Amino acid sequence: MKVWHVIILLISSSFVISAGCLDGDIDGTRTITDMLGREVEIPKEIDSVVGIEAGALRLLVYMQHADKVVGIEDHEKLGGAGGSAKPYTLANPGLLELPSIGPIHGGDAELLVSVQPDVIFWTYTDTSKADDLQTKTGIPVVALNYGDLNDNKQDLYDALALIGEVMGNHERSETIENFIDERIDELNNMTEDLSDPPSCYVGGIGFRGAHGMLSTEPAYSSLEFVNGNNVASSLGLEHAFIDKEKVLDWNPEMILIDEGGLSLTLEELSDGTYDTIDAVQTGRIYGVLPYNWYTTNFGTVIGNSYFIAKIIHSEDLPDLDPVKEIDDIYEFLVGSCVYQDMADEFGGFKELEL
Repeated sequence: MKVWHVIILLISSSFVISAGCLDGDIDGTRTITDMLGREVEIPKEIDSVVGIEAGALRLLVYMQHADKVVGIEDHEKLGGAGGSAKPYTLANPGLLELPSIGPIHGGDAELLVSVQPDVIFWTYTDTSKADDLQTKTGIPVVALNYGDLNDNKQDLYDALALIGEVMGNHERSETIENFIDERIDELNNMTEDLSDPPSCYVGGIGFRGAHGMLSTEPAYSSLEFVNGNNVASSLGLEHAFIDKEKVLDWNPEMILIDEGGLSLTLEELSDGTYDTIDAVQTGRIYGVLPYNWYTTNFGTVIGNSYFIAKIIHSEDLPDLDPVKEIDDIYEFLVGSCVYQDMADEFGGFKELEL
């Protein structure tokens, strides 16, 4: 091949490579892999988002993107029993004024198109539904696993990291992960060597709605984090509806009531059925903030632990201020100290009278 032919080929190849790079820049997209293993093409710069299904909006607020949310589900706007009184909407009330993107469980394709988000984040979904919504709307759908603060904590951290990758603020996800781990470690360290805690029963746990005394959580994280003694722990279930006789047999020394089911639980506790148990006879009945509305409010779970530590180890932790601790948590996660707003709605940290 003659030299000038080689030169022309090199120039042509260089032009093709350059053109390919320019096309990528003009296209302005990049590809990420979501938590279902789907490859999703998204814009390089994200200016607007929505979160659909349980917990998605909460995670966006944790990641400091409330200002980029352009619509929310009707379910997020519900009042009472934790509806509009959720820490992340209390701290960011403008969210409640945004247009509707549908009722619940996946939004509405037409309404999603009408608010024109750059990306849809979706929890509790599957590949088929995520692909279908992406096809219907023409908007990238990024699937998230929500996780928890126990065996599935890594799912939570991975979800935050994925939001960080999409939105370009991965450092925030790392900061949240460190914050949560440090708080849980602190709770364990302050209580692991203290005297035997009183036996506790937790009632009024929300489970697809409000419930009373017999709705409990055998692995109640707020109690576990402070090395508490949950009388229901032997059941080995995530959630349980139990018989009255079981509570009488357990005879707990203390009762914690999730205030999402406060009125129902107090009504049952006042009918005479439980008068013989130690907690009722000594008046050791306490209210804690509801944590389970449209899945877990992680900040409330950790914040409740400080109050529980205070009441089960009152002599050992005289200087512990649960209200300060939970407000510090809320301020970090959702941007504002909203304990008092939660207390105004539900009752807050306090001893209860029958």
